[in-house]
Amino acid sequence: MGVPIGTARDITLRALDVLASADMLAAEDTRSLLKLMDIHGIPLDGRKITALHDHSSEGAMMRLVKAVQDGKSVAYASEAGMPLIADPGFELSRAAAAAGINVTCAPGPSAVVTALALGGLPTDAFHFAGFLPSTKAARLSALEGLRDVRATLVFYESPKRVGAMLRDAKGALGEGRNAAVCRELTKKFEEVRRGTLSELAEYYDTTTPKGEIVVLVDRGDLATINSDDLETSLKAALEELSMRDAVDLVAKAHALPRRQVYQAALELNTKKG
Repeated sequence: MGVPIGTARDITLRALDVLASADMLAAEDTRSLLKLMDIHGIPLDGRKITALHDHSSEGAMMRLVKAVQDGKSVAYASEAGMPLIADPGFELSRAAAAAGINVTCAPGPSAVVTALALGGLPTDAFHFAGFLPSTKAARLSALEGLRDVRATLVFYESPKRVGAMLRDAKGALGEGRNAAVCRELTKKFEEVRRGTLSELAEYYDTTTPKGEIVVLVDRGDLATINSDDLETSLKAALEELSMRDAVDLVAKAHALPRRQVYQAALELNTKKG
């Protein structure tokens, strides 16, 4: 189930019901879940919270699966936000699905979509890249692999590494790309700092922030295509497809906004008329 990424009151009523009624509870961080339950007045009633994190044994996970097979309900919560997003609960979900167990989600806050809502960058398409590698060579390689992704890039990053990450992103993706560093979302010291990768890299080169961080990076410049080439592509596509499908195909092939291609198709039809 989804739990708050900061402000405790962001929890949903359904999540509170799940916490109160589940036979067993599991969490990435047992202390944070216990604190959340205490804030909202939900008693444990003799239940224990099973720790399920990167260092948990497979046995702990399989005991939870066995409990469900025995007819018990099990609720899992990540440390913050939606479960399974950059979170070890993924393994539990996969094991439950493999065992034929019904898995559902009580959705809640997400740092990814909250940052997108505040960052001021395009949201029509985004690519969640999670945490980048901690070593420079591996991080650069990962960033270079994302250079041509036609979507806003979303990263989780450690406050200690955000400066290095931005320097590498500037080199791998282009210093002029717009970006945003979103810090402590929904919390008292929430901050969104916007600028180019060059500007942000310079700022965080001498500033070490605190708290949870999401970094957004705009897509690169779209490849240009002249009107004659666009018209040629549309004519070929329209010979085989409907206007809608032809526009979708050409827009995707040339990484162009659909509206631009649709307008060109209308003008082409006008010329024929």
